[in-house]
Amino acid sequence: MKKKALALSAVLCGTLLMSACGNSEQKASGDSKSNQEDITLTVSAAASLKDALGDIEKKYEKEHPHVDLKFNFGGSGTLQQQISQGAPVDLFFSAAEDKFDELVKAGEINKEDGTDLIQNSLVLIAPKTSSLTSFEDLHNQKIEKIALGTPETVPAGEYGKQTLEKLSLWKDVEPKVVYAKDVRQVLSYVETGNVEAGIVYKTDALVSDKVKIIDTAKETSHDPIVYPVGVIKDSNHEKEAHDFYDYLQEKEAMNVLKEYGFTAK
Repeated sequence: MKKKALALSAVLCGTLLMSACGNSEQKASGDSKSNQEDITLTVSAAASLKDALGDIEKKYEKEHPHVDLKFNFGGSGTLQQQISQGAPVDLFFSAAEDKFDELVKAGEINKEDGTDLIQNSLVLIAPKTSSLTSFEDLHNQKIEKIALGTPETVPAGEYGKQTLEKLSLWKDVEPKVVYAKDVRQVLSYVETGNVEAGIVYKTDALVSDKVKIIDTAKETSHDPIVYPVGVIKDSNHEKEAHDFYDYLQEKEAMNVLKEYGFTAK
């Protein structure tokens, strides 16, 4: 009996020792994970990027669980002004080179920390039942309201105005224009039938099943539609911001952008 008791005692000691070692390893592993601090990256991005960046967000956060991507979507001009006024932003993804370049000139973005990533095209859209066939039809008296992003703050609005001027339509069309804060609001106005037509990016038109593309603006009718992206100089999370900036240029992210109708620069 004494031998059995000693053997049982030895087994129990061995089991406790192994359990203690296991707990120590688990604790060490847990401590290692907790050392990687959870951070939030704020990305100010053109409204036309909303759907594509939504998909990219899911992929990126799955691969980088300690990073929470927070997007601030809007007109590029408005976003640029917010950053200039000190808004806490880590990256800026603009739908216009001039808005982006203003931040570079102001020292808010280092030139080497930015790149022209993608391109887009400009289209005229209308409800599915519309009889419109081209931009030229906009001068028709039956067309009373046309949605357009505010040119001063919405690049698509500026490109749209340039196109209408190139076609000698602006004087006739301007009194009919209903201005919007960004291209998604233009899309919404057309989807709900509050206007008879609107000018948006091709990528916006493609995500809606309530509108149809009537006409595509010639590239020569407006400034190039280029989307630059860059890291804000005063980012509180410089390493993580550069990591996401690099990821946006990689094949996985670029494929998502292409799926939504963007083209590589």
